[in-house]
Amino acid sequence: MYWNHISFRNWTVAAFFVFFVFSSGAAVSAQQVDSAAAPADPVTEQTQQQVAQVPAAPDAQAGHITGTVLDTYGDVVVGATAVLDDGTITDQKSVDSDDNGFFQFAGVKPGVTYHVTIHGKGFKDWTSEAILVQPGQFSMVTGIQLKLAEAATSVTVYGDNLQIATEQIQVAEKQRVLGFIPNFYVVYDSENVVPMPAKLKFQLAFKVAIDPVSFAAAAFLGTVDQASDSPNYPQGWGGFGERVGARYADGFTDIMFGGAVLPVLLKQDPRYYYQGTGTTKSRLMHALAYPFICKGDNGKLQPNYSTIGGDLISAGLSNLYYPPSNRGVGLVFTNLAVGTAERGLSTVLQEFVLRRLTPNAKKDN
Repeated sequence: MYWNHISFRNWTVAAFFVFFVFSSGAAVSAQQVDSAAAPADPVTEQTQQQVAQVPAAPDAQAGHITGTVLDTYGDVVVGATAVLDDGTITDQKSVDSDDNGFFQFAGVKPGVTYHVTIHGKGFKDWTSEAILVQPGQFSMVTGIQLKLAEAATSVTVYGDNLQIATEQIQVAEKQRVLGFIPNFYVVYDSENVVPMPAKLKFQLAFKVAIDPVSFAAAAFLGTVDQASDSPNYPQGWGGFGERVGARYADGFTDIMFGGAVLPVLLKQDPRYYYQGTGTTKSRLMHALAYPFICKGDNGKLQPNYSTIGGDLISAGLSNLYYPPSNRGVGLVFTNLAVGTAERGLSTVLQEFVLRRLTPNAKKDN
């Protein structure tokens, strides 16, 4: 019915137009003859020239749409793809976020309703509310926070705990502060983590112990000890080697006993569980409690016998290779106190600083 109505109207208009042309043809011809004989009206010509000189109205100025892509922790997401569309397939634009998570669409047609959709690897898609750009306006898309994709959940359903734990340790072994300092003993995805089997506890501890950064750290601390003439090894290259060896032995025994032997025997998890949310006070208390409270393999909180015992055993073993003048109960408890203080400081840095400096922590956890 609608198509018939339109056709009838079109044919009626066409018939009227033909009638009008034929009925007015003679009058038009006569008027042309009279116009050729009559002189031109100067007022009319001037008016026509003025009309011709009036510029056309300019097109509406294009708008701009900008935004910054963040994750739920407030960290920028680099390389996310922002797609701008108006609901049609023909008018879509895309751009990647830069090193600051920023993106911009320039030359956006005003008066059109747009949506921005963000795609990030390892994240769920995010779509904005409707955006209506006014001419020349800079519209900023706010509230862009990408949530992690739930890939780990599907692994939990279809894999056994050994497989999942192995995959999680493989991910942890990619965590390096500034891209090169090992940051293996921190869990960022606490909801999906599974207990570490004994084999993986030893594997992770040994990997840290033989990492080149561990040797470099021992050399640096040995240099500091050489400069301060402590402990009481002789000066010279021989004493320097002994100081470096002592520093490396301290770290090796501490990580092996506190990160592997005792956690296996006591069924405790040697890793720090990143909180990331809540008030600053609650996060600080969580970090400072770690040297004394840990998670068991059963998922429950318990006294951190593994860490305290590892520090104590490592401090006790130092009596075997430190100079006789430095040995004794004082050396044991001094090293224990220093180790506990260093661990508390490191967990505070883990909670507030190091995650931002660990690139793979954003992507893989």
